[in-house]
Amino acid sequence: MMLFPISGIEVSPWVPPLVAFAISLFTSMGGVSGAFLLLPFQVSVLGFNTPAVSATNQVFNIVAIPSGVYRYIREGRMVWPLTWVVIIGTLPGVLIGAILRVQYLPNPRNFKVFAGFVLLYIGVRLMKDLLKKKEPGKNGLSAEEQFQKLMQEYRRSDDPNQAKLPNIIVEKFSLSRIVYEFYGQRFDINAVGLMALSFIVGIIGGVYGIGGGAIIAPFFVSFFHLPVYTVAGAALMGTFVTSVAGVAFYQFIAPFYPNTPVAPDWLLGFLFGIGGCAGMYCGARLQKFVPAKAIKWILVFCILFPAIKYIWEFMS
Repeated sequence: MMLFPISGIEVSPWVPPLVAFAISLFTSMGGVSGAFLLLPFQVSVLGFNTPAVSATNQVFNIVAIPSGVYRYIREGRMVWPLTWVVIIGTLPGVLIGAILRVQYLPNPRNFKVFAGFVLLYIGVRLMKDLLKKKEPGKNGLSAEEQFQKLMQEYRRSDDPNQAKLPNIIVEKFSLSRIVYEFYGQRFDINAVGLMALSFIVGIIGGVYGIGGGAIIAPFFVSFFHLPVYTVAGAALMGTFVTSVAGVAFYQFIAPFYPNTPVAPDWLLGFLFGIGGCAGMYCGARLQKFVPAKAIKWILVFCILFPAIKYIWEFMS
């Protein structure tokens, strides 16, 4: 057993990386960040429920995410204008969220009900997407199936000009619009609306300690109708940058709250992070062998169980 003085918990040093590995292995196959499930483990199992747990959860993001971001950059699937708009919008929200967490949600009971509603939203959103009937498009194929078929055709193309074509072509990037093309499909986004959404998500992510990627990605797909292939990299990079800012801010304001643990538990966060880094890598490799729908249904259960539990405990 090992004592972590900042968090005040005592646990074997192999438990955090092992748990983070299992969570990240599982959630990465479903295309969802593991940070939102790691926090309930810290709160309910380890008993780490002070504001410092939010900052520690963001340390996990800092250590675990770079490998995934590197992969998206190498594959040419990073929409940099989209990424910068997300970062600019989310960053101030994360800092506001950190203040709200310390100032208004230091009580574990109040924080648990907040966490419960965040998890409830993610779980219901995921379940809704699973239950939604796909609308057939041309040739009886759904929009997603058409998109996958289009990519396969590009990859098999013998045209040397198409073979050299980059995955993502940015046509316009301004304060008002982002326009880019991805494998023959053109996407036009309202940058102001995206930034406003990112700001709200940043506040929630700053309080909860997840950076916001698990919340903002469904909005990108559902409301802005962006392909998940181009969303994941931007959401991941945004989560990384805002997590760095969030951790730094929690560390900065810690001296102003001497009676409340605010600064992250760096060692605990690092142990979670190295497990998460390995889990994300292995999950990406194993994804093709596991049915995505089955993974997402199990994810729904894992999300909704702590959500309902936290809300029920607050109401009773």
